[in-house]
This record gives sequence, structure tokens and C-alpha cells, in this order.
Amino acid sequence: MDNDGIAISDNGALTPSQSQAAAVTGTEFNYYLLCKRKLWLFAHDVEMEHTSDNVLIGKLIDEESYPREKKGMVVDGAVKIDFIDDNTVHEVKKSNRMKEVHIGQVLYYIYRLRQKGVDIRKGVINYPKQRRTTEVMLTLEKEDEIKDTVKKIIEIKNMQQAPVVLNSKICKKCGYEDFCYS
Repeated sequence: MDNDGIAISDNGALTPSQSQAAAVTGTEFNYYLLCKRKLWLFAHDVEMEHTSDNVLIGKLIDEESYPREKKGMVVDGAVKIDFIDDNTVHEVKKSNRMKEVHIGQVLYYIYRLRQKGVDIRKGVINYPKQRRTTEVMLTLEKEDEIKDTVKKIIEIKNMQQAPVVLNSKICKKCGYEDFCYS
């Protein structure tokens, strides 16, 4: 590992999958699974989430839940993990409506930690207001899917124009709704 904590290959260079993953934040991975347009806008410094009530509520739930846990572990300045205990990555979410997106995000966090040499494969998504949890495991198949997703994220970030509007029911609660529909 170098001074920044980035895993490096024997010749001192990042391997292709490591350098690509290092170019993708946890937020970008989440946005890719949610909405390609949102990903592109965020990657091009159009940030609307700070005005979203849903995002604020989610942050409050995260801050108030699990007060005994040390929160906010940051990996390479790009991935912020809510907390880790018993060799398990935990992510706190407001509701399980976007469960598949949450699963993908936690698997990406585990993938990034494994790239850094951390022996961890399990994650738990905590939904404290619903008193529910969802367990996930990073398998070799899921790891391959993550590598493919990272490549697709980089392609979207490099596009000259934003992808088309999704026109989905999730758009109504999105911080980018006004931007997309005005």
C-alpha cells in the first residue's frame, strides 16, 4: 500500500480494476443503480440533494441510530461506510423501498474494502425506522457484476450529455426533480 492507503500492484501501479474503482464514489455507484441521469448530473457537479427533505431525513436517521457505533469510515476519500462491526459493513437507510440499490451500494463498499486487503464479505442494511435488516454477501459473481458496473459508470461520467429523463415514480421524491422537469 502507498502512503494514501491505496492498494498497489507489485510494480507500483494500480491494477486496471483498482484504478477504475478508485474513480467511482459510493454515491456514484448508488446513483448508477438508481438513475443514470442523476449519476451524470452529480458527476458534472450539479448537486441538488442538499435541498431534498428526504436526504435530510435520511441523514438524521443515520446520525440518531446506533449511537454507540463509530460511524463515518471513509475509504480513499470516495466511499463513506456508516459503520463496521463483527467484520460486517453496515449501512443505515430510511426505508427499504430502494432495497436493490442499497444492496448494490453495500456490496460495492465491501468490494472496495477487499481491494484494500480487508477480509470482509458480509454486509447488513439497517432500516431502523422499520426495524428491519437485510444481509448481503459479496460472491465472486457479484464481484464481477461490480467490476462491470464500475466500467459503465465511468462511461456515463464521460458522456458529453446527460442521459434522458427516467420518467419514473421515483422522480417525484428526487432532489433533481426540478432540474429534470423544468
